[in-house]
Amino acid sequence: MKPIEEFEYKIIEGDNLKVLKEMPSDSVSLIITSPPYFQQRDYGGKNEEIGNEEKVEDYVENLMKVFRECVRILKKDGSIIFNVGDKYKEQNLLLVPYRFALKVLEEGQVKLVNEITWVKLNPVPKQYAKRLINSKEPFFHFVKSKNYFHEINSFLMSPINKKNKNGNGIGKKYFELIKNSDLSTEEKERANAELSEIIEEVKKGDIDGFRMKIRGIHALPYGGQQGGRMTQILTKGFTIIKIHGNGLKRDIIESPVETIKGIEHPAIYPEYVVKELIKLLTKEGDIVLDPFIGSGTTAVASKKMGRKYIGIDINKKYCKDAEKRLQKIKKDEELEEFII
Repeated sequence: MKPIEEFEYKIIEGDNLKVLKEMPSDSVSLIITSPPYFQQRDYGGKNEEIGNEEKVEDYVENLMKVFRECVRILKKDGSIIFNVGDKYKEQNLLLVPYRFALKVLEEGQVKLVNEITWVKLNPVPKQYAKRLINSKEPFFHFVKSKNYFHEINSFLMSPINKKNKNGNGIGKKYFELIKNSDLSTEEKERANAELSEIIEEVKKGDIDGFRMKIRGIHALPYGGQQGGRMTQILTKGFTIIKIHGNGLKRDIIESPVETIKGIEHPAIYPEYVVKELIKLLTKEGDIVLDPFIGSGTTAVASKKMGRKYIGIDINKKYCKDAEKRLQKIKKDEELEEFII
């Protein structure tokens, strides 16, 4: 085996299984990848490559050969993220991602922490007569030990699709609800006044948002405890809940599907999704490995965020395209954001 330093900051053309076997054990902090999907796309490779198998069982086993090496290479406090796509065959959804995840769990080398769902804000606009459009994909989060690195406070701190806080639509629905409620005239005046104050706090950036509950319109607080919000609703007719941007961290990431000018790879997963997972599971200076680097997105996000990257792909053209993308960026360069 070679020292891990010989692989850092490189996009390596070759068979990923062979390259991975040259890497030392317990040397990488995060492995995040999206292997070729089963019988889904033409990646310009050879018939024996992963994704071209005739049976889904063979596809899963070939993924497992790579996954086992990833487990060996991973540090004890590291994480593995695999994004595996599904496939319809003879009108049956094969549940390929879950067959893979169950196979991983059967071997018992790692634990499955989360299934993080990527919700595609702009799925392929092809409506089927007999089924709904597929607009999500799973990212499985595996770990070797309970002491894995997990910086939850940095996750989804800058959600996309945020409404303009300077707009005139903030709180509009609540003004309408107050107007049409059974509150007394005095209660309505107080509700409108406090609602106006909270809207100003949002516009100034003092809080991230708010929710309002109005007596007779919204359900009473869960459990019906006396005091706090319950008391406010009963005594003055409403309560306002401030949101400070540090709410619950859910297992969902919303972003558009991406295409990149000059990149021919047929399946590019979003830089935004990769960025969020890197923030959650690594710290600056850590090594991030992608054994199916494809268009280079994992390496690009890692470089922008001050992480060391290693990428492997058997396709020479994809490796060259990934290198070109990396050459155009600098550390701490702003990551891609979206306007929907």
